[in-house]
Amino acid sequence: MNAAFDLVVRHARIATASECYAADIGVRGGQIVQIGAQLGAGMREIDAQGRVVTPGGVDAHCHLDQPMAPPVRMADDFDTGTRSAACGGTTTVIPFAAQAKGQSLRAAVADYHHRADGKAHVDYAFHLIVSDPTPEVLQHELPQLIAEGYTSFKIYMTYDDLKLDDGQILDVLSVAREHGAMAMVHAENADCIEWLTKRLEAAGRTAPRFHAHARPMLVEREATHRAIALSELVDVPILIVHVSGREAVEQIRWGRAHGLQIFAETCPQYLFLTAEDLGLDDSYQGARCICSPPPRDASNQDVIWNGLRDGLFTVFSSDHAPFNFDGTEGKKPGGQEQPFRHIPNGIPGLETRMPLLYSEGVLGGRITLEKFVELTATNPAKAYGLHPRKGSISVGADADLVIWEEGERVIRNADLHHAVDHTPYEGRRLRAWPAITLSRGEVVWDGQFHPRRGQGQFLHCQPPSLWPRR
Repeated sequence: MNAAFDLVVRHARIATASECYAADIGVRGGQIVQIGAQLGAGMREIDAQGRVVTPGGVDAHCHLDQPMAPPVRMADDFDTGTRSAACGGTTTVIPFAAQAKGQSLRAAVADYHHRADGKAHVDYAFHLIVSDPTPEVLQHELPQLIAEGYTSFKIYMTYDDLKLDDGQILDVLSVAREHGAMAMVHAENADCIEWLTKRLEAAGRTAPRFHAHARPMLVEREATHRAIALSELVDVPILIVHVSGREAVEQIRWGRAHGLQIFAETCPQYLFLTAEDLGLDDSYQGARCICSPPPRDASNQDVIWNGLRDGLFTVFSSDHAPFNFDGTEGKKPGGQEQPFRHIPNGIPGLETRMPLLYSEGVLGGRITLEKFVELTATNPAKAYGLHPRKGSISVGADADLVIWEEGERVIRNADLHHAVDHTPYEGRRLRAWPAITLSRGEVVWDGQFHPRRGQGQFLHCQPPSLWPRR
C-alpha cells in the first residue's frame, strides 16, 4: 500500500501561539497537509513521543554578509549564517539589504540577492534599510519594491552612514502608510551619543566599557519618544527594534495607552548580558559584547522579562551581527585594538536565540510555551507578511518544525555552527536544545547538520497581518 504522506511526525505535543495539544503531523510536498490522531503511514516517520514540537523559528532581525566599510567584514554569510540558524531551530531568517548613501535602493537589493543566491540552507526574506530617501527612492523605488514583496524596512536614528533626520523619517513613514509596509526604527539619539563620546574621548576613556557610558538609557528613551511622535503624526504603526530597558519600555507603554499602534522587539542580550560584560576595567575583552543599545543592568533584565510576559514585546529576535574578535576584519579593525567609537557593533546570536528563551523563559517558568511560539515564530511571521505559511503548525503551512529535547546542555562556541570565533554566552547552562529541525519537511539538524545549501527559498512578503491594511 502506498504511503499517505512523505513524512509523519507522530505523537507530537504540538505547541502553537494559542494552544498545546497532542497529534500526528502529516507532511506532503514540504507542506503540512493533515493534523490528527493515528494518521496513515508516511514514507518517513519521526517519533516525537514525550517531546514538544513548535513551529520553526522566524528570526526577523539578523545581519548576514551585510556590506561594511573596509577592513571590517561580517564573519557569517548566507551559508554559515543559515547553517547556524537551522541548528538552533530557526527555519526562516530575514536579514537586511542595506542601501548606502548615494546608492539606488534597487541596486542594494540586487547586490544582496547576489550575496544570498545558492547559499542558504533555510528560507529567507529581506528587509530594506533606507539610508538615502531621495525623491526617486520615495516616489518610485520604495513603492515598487514593497509591491514586489519587500514589505518592511528599517530606519536609523543613529550611525552617521545610516541615520535620517526627522523630516526624512516622516517622508519614509508616509510611504509605509500609503503602501502598507512595516517600518522598523532603531531609536537612539545620535547627537547625544556624539556629544558624550567626545567628552569621554577627551578624558581618555576609550576602553570598550565606555561604549555603555556613551549610550545611556536616556538617549534610547528620547529617540523612542520621538519615533512614537513621528509615527503619530503620520498615523502609521511602527516597530521599535532591540529595546534594551525600562526607559524605552515606559515610552512604548505610554504610546499604547494613548491608542497608538507601537510594536516592540527585544533580543537575548537584554535578558542575559549586562553592562558589566563590556568590562569592569579597561580590558579589550569587553569588545565582544559591544552592541547598540548596550546591555543594561540586572534590574532592567527583569523589566524585559516582564514585557515579554505581558505582551509589550511583539517579537523576539537575535539581532545577529557576527564579527570575529581576533583577526583584522572584526572587533579589531586592521588587527589593532580600537577606541570604542571604532569597534564594530553587534554580537552573534542566531543559533542560541531560541534555546536561550526556551530554557530560561519556558522551563524557567517566566513565560508560557504559547508565548514562546508567539514571540519566536508566529508574531514575526505576521509582522513581516509571511504568516500563515511560516510561524504556524496548520494545514497548508510549510513543514518547518522543531522537536525539542529537554536536558542540560552547556553553550560552547566550539559546538556552534556560525563562523564567529566567540559567543557571549560561553559556559551558560541551558535546559533544552532542538533535537530535530525540519525545513519544509526535510531534516536539517538532528544532532548533526545536514546541508541543504541553495535549497533555502527567497520569500516574497505580503503586507503585515498584525493590523488591517489601510
